[in-house]
Amino acid sequence: MKNIIEFMKRNYRILLVVGILAAGLWSFIPSQKASGDEKDKMLIELLSFVLEKGHFSPIELNDNFSKKAYASYIESLDPTKRYFIQSDINEFQKYETSIDDMIRNKDLSFFDLTYKRLMQRMKESKVIYTSILSKPLNLNDEETINVDYEKLPYAATMKDLDQRWRKQLEFAVLSDITDKEDIQKAVETDKENPEASDKKETVKSEPKTFEELEAKARKTTESNLNNNFSFIAELTREDWFSIYINAIVTQYDPHTYYFSPEDKEKFDVSMSGKFEGIGARLQKKNEGIEVSELISGGPAWRGKMLEQGDVIIKVGQGNEEPIDISGMRLDDVIKKIKGPKGTLVKLTVKKVDGSVKVIPIMRDEVETEETFAKSTVVNKDGKLFGVIYLPKFYQSFENKSQRDAFKDVAQEVERLKAMNVQGIVMDLRDNGGGSLETVVKMTGLFIDKGPVVQVKPANGKAQVLPDNDPKVQWDGPLVVMINNYSASASEIFAAAIQDYKRGIIIGSKQSYGKGTVQNVFELNEFVRGNQYGDLGALKTTTQKFYRVNGGSTQLEGVKSDIVMPDRFSFMETGEKDEKSALPWDKIEPAVYSPLNVSFDKVIANSKSRIAANESFNLITENAKWINDRKEDNTISLNYSSYKKELAEIEAQTKKFKAIEKFKNNLVFTSLPYELELMAKDELLKEKRDRWHAELVKDVYMTETLNVLNDLTSKDINTTIVKGQKAKKVKEKKLASK
Repeated sequence: MKNIIEFMKRNYRILLVVGILAAGLWSFIPSQKASGDEKDKMLIELLSFVLEKGHFSPIELNDNFSKKAYASYIESLDPTKRYFIQSDINEFQKYETSIDDMIRNKDLSFFDLTYKRLMQRMKESKVIYTSILSKPLNLNDEETINVDYEKLPYAATMKDLDQRWRKQLEFAVLSDITDKEDIQKAVETDKENPEASDKKETVKSEPKTFEELEAKARKTTESNLNNNFSFIAELTREDWFSIYINAIVTQYDPHTYYFSPEDKEKFDVSMSGKFEGIGARLQKKNEGIEVSELISGGPAWRGKMLEQGDVIIKVGQGNEEPIDISGMRLDDVIKKIKGPKGTLVKLTVKKVDGSVKVIPIMRDEVETEETFAKSTVVNKDGKLFGVIYLPKFYQSFENKSQRDAFKDVAQEVERLKAMNVQGIVMDLRDNGGGSLETVVKMTGLFIDKGPVVQVKPANGKAQVLPDNDPKVQWDGPLVVMINNYSASASEIFAAAIQDYKRGIIIGSKQSYGKGTVQNVFELNEFVRGNQYGDLGALKTTTQKFYRVNGGSTQLEGVKSDIVMPDRFSFMETGEKDEKSALPWDKIEPAVYSPLNVSFDKVIANSKSRIAANESFNLITENAKWINDRKEDNTISLNYSSYKKELAEIEAQTKKFKAIEKFKNNLVFTSLPYELELMAKDELLKEKRDRWHAELVKDVYMTETLNVLNDLTSKDINTTIVKGQKAKKVKEKKLASK
């Protein structure tokens, strides 16, 4: 723990030095509040400085950099190429190699040009799609659309842009018609088969004609576009400038990112799993802001007055006069409703029955429960096993005494030990990472004291972050599940378990491959007497981490000991697909003592089962089919041909549906403490029942439990125990010397 604290102190010193330099850099502070342009210029200068001084691998701002930033920015503005025409691009390209100079000179002319042109083109586009959708579409011509927008050229003229919109709208309408036909067909089937009436709601109306379906599909498409354009209309110039800024900073690496003030707040919540407010999720609806969900255990949920479907009309702070929020941006409404614990907010809402009520809610700390670790037990061949699912390595940075992943997993391990489980699965699938400090401490739950990960700053010496606690909370059989999207801290944990031979890693061919460490710089702290308002924050890569064996997880990730096929088996996914990813490298290994064990027999058994498993064979076949189809981007806009294409795809994929029908016939059960909670909390019970139902259909979990079952066999378990004892004897001898 001491080493971790020293590590954090050193990083704090680095940030402090940068802060002092920054404070000295900007000695001129305007006496009045700065304009928007001045704030934008300050942001550019500030971000350039922080990246130059703080990034792990600063890059030269030159023409090559400019070209990449330019391409990224234009693509982010118009990814489907339905706004800009070629003459716009020709005009923009004059700046293609000048972004580096514009950064140095704090020149906003390129951004101003693209922002104004985009606003203009979007207004024109709304007129275009409204006109096209106002009358029936011709879906009988033998035309096609290419949906590989990246390779698609820009429309040459406005007339060509009209045709591009027409094709995209025809594609959307065709898709909606076929969806409506499928629903209609399902309803008719249910009428003929009353036993299947649980699938669909009974509809008494007669089947609609093609013309009626086409008209309804056009209305649906127009409504969807109107909602999308309404959302875009809520974006401010500041929001668009953030897009421009991020096109620049992400050229350093994929994980360097600028957070606007609103985005920074969301990032903090996602990292801690906590926020202070009323505990309700909101969404924008045509008539206002609607309550879409109440978070279990939150103040609104406890009060039982606010309900899902209520529409918020006004928001009042304490005893102040409430403010009408009609027409207000969703983010702005959320800011008014959220607030410090212990403060009162009064919501004037329109109930589902049409009545209007004022609902007082005392704000409190809200935990987004689905963010946190959870566990379950399952009986397999007479042996009880525990499964711990961890979606991220969360930690509250402001208050270390609050809930974090290390404490929660430690508690779940103790609860599982109390139930006398014989093995544990750590499920880190889709875990995108989180706190470095947390993962180091968590790894210590499963290993004897020793190095966990190495962290190296730019042009500096690698520092070893160890677990200094000799206590091993769980020394029994352990299997760690990963997939293509297990990243960062997940990879540190899996790599350490693998290098120490403490357990078996099972899952995708490799994990995501993110071997970098980021720090978040609060930009407000760099400006003395800040007159610019909230400047947001910059998350930037400051270090790389390495396994205790010296290898980086960057790009290569952690390779599974047992590879289970998945849909992405033949596709490139992960960090290696990122254009600006930092390279893989290797440093000297740390001094560590792996267990003297062999998992060869267990791995061989698993490979044999996987090879003979029909579901895994189907998954492999499906993965190959998906890979073969990835270049097929041309779709017919003729109704008959489109239906034929869909039928052919349906026929090809029909056999893959058997994958979804898999069931392992295992029974997953919540732990005793949670069963008591579930008796009082129906929503928690619903969530756990849903999770357990997913595990029953999870072929990956099934094979993982087979592996754990093998690990607990007498000969393998004896080998593990011997290996652990041999390691301790070796360490004692070294200590005596």
